Amino acid sequence: MIRMIRLIAALLVAACLAAPANAQDTLTVTSQYGPEKPQSKFWERFAALVESGRPGVYKFNIVTNGALGGEKEEAEGVRLGSITGALSTVANLTTWVPEGAVLDLPFVFSGRDQIMSAMKGPLGKQLRAAYREQGFETPAFIIFGARHLLSDRPLTKPEDVKGLTMRVLESDLHIALWRSLGANPTALPITETYTALGTGVVEAMDLTKSGYEALKLFEVAPVLSETAHIWAIGVVYFDRNFWESLPEEDQKLFESSAQQAAAYFNKLAEEEQDSAMTRAIGQRAQLVEVDQGPWREAVAPFVQSYVSGLSPAAMDAYKAIEAAR
Repeated sequence: MIRMIRLIAALLVAACLAAPANAQDTLTVTSQYGPEKPQSKFWERFAALVESGRPGVYKFNIVTNGALGGEKEEAEGVRLGSITGALSTVANLTTWVPEGAVLDLPFVFSGRDQIMSAMKGPLGKQLRAAYREQGFETPAFIIFGARHLLSDRPLTKPEDVKGLTMRVLESDLHIALWRSLGANPTALPITETYTALGTGVVEAMDLTKSGYEALKLFEVAPVLSETAHIWAIGVVYFDRNFWESLPEEDQKLFESSAQQAAAYFNKLAEEEQDSAMTRAIGQRAQLVEVDQGPWREAVAPFVQSYVSGLSPAAMDAYKAIEAAR
């Protein structure tokens, strides 16, 4: 009898140790876009990979269409623990990790290969550590695509934005960039941009082609000027407290799943850019080609000024980008 009791007790202890802290909960993860978009499909792939590794242990509630608020609200939710995981532009998280803003310097990246080379090296490690200190665990980076200018008119030259009220990301760098070119920047959540453009509260903004089509912004900003001035880089991030509550084996599973799902997302996002623009053109959007030369020249003083004022951590991040060229 005593031997039986000890055996039962040992089995109960083993079961408790094997079960993750939040196994009984439904984990809430979020996407700013609809179920058919790469941002949402990322979570479907991630959930499937986790399920394959730990059948029946984790259940995911994928909330789409920005139903829990804009990127800033999602980040606050992750910090508070009401949201388990989300995707975000790096720019949105500069409130907590200012050095991430160097990724948004205009024309700092030449394309996807350079971006991924940089993020797999010292730069990625530095940023992961910085996010962790602020309550975010970031196992993977993603590429949304290049940002272009949207308006009801072509914006092909730097002087074309002078005097325009522009919706910009809630980022000090983005605000300063467009102000340096003579625009009047206004920070708004992405969920408010359609109404703001439609009512004339703002006259222009920048976004990827897929975001432009997904949010139907061509209805209120029918001209996309192909500036490709900034590559929109993002992170997959989780509540650090949740992450640290996971057994080490499950942390590895979540990290591997996030990285595999990120590669899947990047492939979908790249394929979607041109197809999204084609659909938007079918809805009477206009694509205008842009010579980057005058833009590079116009923003050079801003980049030089910004870099000269960087913190040591941000300067290290910038040097890591330069080294990855």
